[in-house]
This record gives sequence, C-alpha cells and structure tokens, in this order.
Amino acid sequence: MKGLLLAGGHGTRLRPLTYTGNKHMLPIANKPMLLYGLEHLKNAGIKEIGIILGPIKEGVVETIGDGSKFDLKVSYIDQPDPLGLAHAVKVSREFIGDDSFVMYLGDNLLKQGVKDFVRIFMERDLDCLVGVTSVKDPSRFGIAELDEKTGKIIKLVEKPKEPKSNLALIGVYVFNSTIFDAVSRIEPSWRNELEITDAIQLLVTEGRKVQVERVTGWWKDTGKPDDLLEANQLVLSDQSSEIKGEISEKAIVTGSLGLGVSSKIREGTSIRGPVIIGDNCEIGPDAYIGPYTSIGDNCVLKNVEIENSIVMKGSRIENKKRIVDSLVGAYSTILSNESIKPQGYKLVIGERSFLQI
Repeated sequence: MKGLLLAGGHGTRLRPLTYTGNKHMLPIANKPMLLYGLEHLKNAGIKEIGIILGPIKEGVVETIGDGSKFDLKVSYIDQPDPLGLAHAVKVSREFIGDDSFVMYLGDNLLKQGVKDFVRIFMERDLDCLVGVTSVKDPSRFGIAELDEKTGKIIKLVEKPKEPKSNLALIGVYVFNSTIFDAVSRIEPSWRNELEITDAIQLLVTEGRKVQVERVTGWWKDTGKPDDLLEANQLVLSDQSSEIKGEISEKAIVTGSLGLGVSSKIREGTSIRGPVIIGDNCEIGPDAYIGPYTSIGDNCVLKNVEIENSIVMKGSRIENKKRIVDSLVGAYSTILSNESIKPQGYKLVIGERSFLQI
C-alpha cells in the first residue's frame, strides 16, 4: 500500500502567512503540520509516499527531501492548479500504479492517525473506506448521508447548502485502483473542480464496497487562523515536559513545558503550560508565557505577556502589552509604542513583519 499526501492549494484563508510559503508548512506545536500526516502514514506501515504539490512549494521539498531521513521513499507529484481532490488522484495515477493507497489531506490533523483505517480496509476487502466525524457546521465540508438502519452510504455531497447529515469527511480515504476509473468519468462541479465525493458516489452507485469509519479521537481541519490555534491547543494538551535548555532559579514554571536546546528562561519569567519553546530562544526577563503557546527556534521574548498563540521562528517580541490568540509569522518583530495603552491585541502577521504597538 502507498500513501498520497496532499500539500497543494493556495491557502487563501491563511493569508498573509501563506503569501510567503506553503500553508502545510505552518507549525503546530513547533512542527510543520504536513509532518503529522507523514508520520501517520509511516506509522500505518506505509513506506512509499507521493506528495501532491501545487504552485506554492516553498519549504516542503527542503524539509522532507527524498524521505530517507524519515526512513521513507518520497516522490513529488505536480498539480499546478487546485482542480479538486479527484484531480489530485488523477494526476497520481502513474505513481500509484495498481496499488491500494491512503489519501491524506495534509492540512488535517487527527489524533488516532490512519493505522486503523488501513487495517479495516484490508480486513473487509473494501474498494473504498472514508473517514468521517460529526461537525457543527456541515456546510463547510463534504458530507456523508447514511441509512439509519444499515449504516450504508446513501449519498455523498460536497459542501451542501442544506445538509441532510452532520457527518463530515475528514480528509482520510483508503482506495484500491477502482477509484481511477471513477475519477476519469466524473465532470467538474459548480466549483469547476473534480470532486472526490462525486467519484466515491459513482463507486457507491455501481455497487462497489464502500464504507465509512468514524474517528475515535479529535480531528481538526486547519483551514483558518482560529483552526491553527485550536489544533495547537489539541497537540500541546498531550505534551509531556522535556527540558533541554536552562531555567533561572528566579523563574516560575507550572504545567508541561518543552524547552529546546540552548534556550534560556530568564529571571522574573513565568511559564504556565502547556507551552513549547524551540532551540536557541531567550525568554525574559519579565515575560509571561501562558497556556497553549508555541514559540519557534531562535526567538526572543522580553517584557511581554502572551498566551494561546503561535510565534514562528526567528521572531522578536519586546512589548509591555498582552498578546492573545495570535499568529506571528517567522522573523517578525513586535516592539512597544508607549504613546498608546490598549489592554490586549489579537494578531495574524505574515513573515518578516514589523509592528510597533
């Protein structure tokens, strides 16, 4: 079995962060989100993975390479225009061959991984297995309508205006080679995309063995800034403390803390976990790092209060204000402006930005 990891698209809902890089390389708990999917596929026993790349490729190939450092074999497949998930399957035909495969959307995170999906697909000798979960806003997703008595799929609909079900497709699919014939026969939707829901619906209509499987742990689609922060919370909630740097005796640390190599927490600093801090960081003096905050490598934070935020690598914050629920792009600087005194800020700033507040 092979893996197909999708890392295309423009990431328009995450701008300005995605003006300068691929959205799948944005960090969740200091790790690019794409690596979570890569690890899930590896943990399911998959050794050969194709990564679908769109026009914004920055950082993906540099981080993953040929996959050898992850004990994997990685190939790259171009999808110049985001023409739908079924189109991504279509352009991967040569890579997949006649093998079965897991398709995993690289901007989705799920706690349980995909190992159980692979096992169920093989044990039941299925043509297609689709991961689903209940959601509050089903009109944002592909939706599965099931027969209440048998649990069989009645219909799959992509982003319905009036959903008849709240079961969303989570972005994990297991297919055998029958899917390639299906994607070759569907027409573009009203969005001018080849929808994977239409291709799977064709399998259902023709009597193929298609089933759904509900996720057992948390799942998060990271399409918007608030989604990134929530995903960061979910991952950090499972974190254990690991201290590789130095903590001043005059600093206070409560809760779990991941502290990277050569990082220093100075006097007068208070850390309230769960918090993760990368390598070569300087935190404090007189800083407060609140729960669910991730700080990337080579950052400096002094005289600042910050919580429930993601601060990306190389950033500097020296600011006597309180920053909450924020995304700070790589190599950004936030300094104080003493002429105004508001109480709090919520920020989403792109890479190499400069703010004075």
